[in-house]
Amino acid sequence: MSNCSCNSTNALVPTIGVVTDIRVDTPDVKTFRVTGVQGGLCFDYVPGQCAMLSIPGVGEAMFSITSSPTNREYMEFSIKKCGILTDWLHEIEPGQQVAIRGPYGNGFPVDTVLKGRDLLFIAGGIGLAPLRSVINYCIDNRKDYGTIDIVYGARSAEDLVHIDELKTYWNSLENVSVHLTIDNPQEGWDGHVGFVPAYVQELGFDVDRTVLVCGPPIMIKFTLASLGELGFEKSQVYTTMELKMKCGIGTCGRCNIGSKYVCKDGPVFRCDELESLPAEY
Repeated sequence: MSNCSCNSTNALVPTIGVVTDIRVDTPDVKTFRVTGVQGGLCFDYVPGQCAMLSIPGVGEAMFSITSSPTNREYMEFSIKKCGILTDWLHEIEPGQQVAIRGPYGNGFPVDTVLKGRDLLFIAGGIGLAPLRSVINYCIDNRKDYGTIDIVYGARSAEDLVHIDELKTYWNSLENVSVHLTIDNPQEGWDGHVGFVPAYVQELGFDVDRTVLVCGPPIMIKFTLASLGELGFEKSQVYTTMELKMKCGIGTCGRCNIGSKYVCKDGPVFRCDELESLPAEY
């Protein structure tokens, strides 16, 4: 995995970012495009790392960077409305300044383990957002990776994030296949209906590939079981665990699980590493 940069001095010092564009993805998810005051990236990062966004007097929180670092013009954050800071962010307009610092945590091993491999991405709900950075990184460096399959599901068609990118861009590329599903039937949806873990098993992927999975904990649990039944080993599967992160530097202890701090040792973990963590997590 990529080296953690959360202890670097720069990661602790906030800089000013400008929200230049806001896209509505779902009824409760918006994607915020952020640049430095003079344009461009606020800092360098690798797919899978996070950043701290803060508004003085409102609060701060850690979010996945959902754009690929191959895009040098801006970084993006897909944020679900679920608390004081996110409620505030969902009300702002382009031009708003925010404090931003990072990057935090490790990233997906895009330049080592994943290189040259066929890849399977599995996401549920807002879980596509952290994987989007890796997917676009692999697409932008296409010659370095094999086939790419993306399995993505949500409660309803309206809850699928980045749907235009999924349907019109990713699905149009050679050797990239997108498999969409929703939990229950609904009017106007003619695609697959069912939960992601069952759909993965139904699709029956061969085991000669590396898997990246992100979504609600219960989805990840049953997806790992489905992958196991197909013959995948946990050492072939990577996930990102972003719940409970707060300070980003392993000081507050909020994200401590067993011997690990998610903000420093993660958020990206290989799934066989998780077997040593407390079962309740």
